[in-house]
Amino acid sequence: MDQKKEKNILVFDLGGGTFDVSLLSIEDQVFEVLSTAGDTHLGGEDFDNKLTEYFVNVFKKKHNVDLAKDARAFQKLKQEVEKAKRDLSSVHSVKISIDSIMDGIDFSETITRAKFEELCDKLFKKTLKPVK
Repeated sequence: MDQKKEKNILVFDLGGGTFDVSLLSIEDQVFEVLSTAGDTHLGGEDFDNKLTEYFVNVFKKKHNVDLAKDARAFQKLKQEVEKAKRDLSSVHSVKISIDSIMDGIDFSETITRAKFEELCDKLFKKTLKPVK
C-alpha cells in the first residue's frame, strides 16, 4: 500500500458524557487534525436516561408504582438499561429481567432496536450538526 497517499478520517466519539467529532488527515503516517466539533451536553448517558425513563413509565402503567422513587430499584434498572443499550448495537431486541425490583414485583420487558431508535431519535439528530 502506498504510504504517501493522503486519507481523511472522521472520528465520531459518542462517549458517556460528551460527543466529539474530529476530522483527521493522514499522510505518510503523519496525523493532522483538520477540524473538531462536538456537544459537551450530549453523551451516551443521555441515551441511557431516555431508555430508563421509558421503562419507568412502562412499569408505572403496569403496576401503578413509580420506580424512580426507589433509589435501589432505579439503580438496578439503570444498570440493566446500560447493558441493553450496548447489546442493541449487535442484536435486534433485548430482554431486561430483574427479579423483585420493587415491592416484590418482578420486572421483565423487551426492547427492540427500532423502539430504541424511536425513543432516541432527537438525540441521534443532535449528532448531525457537529458532523456537518
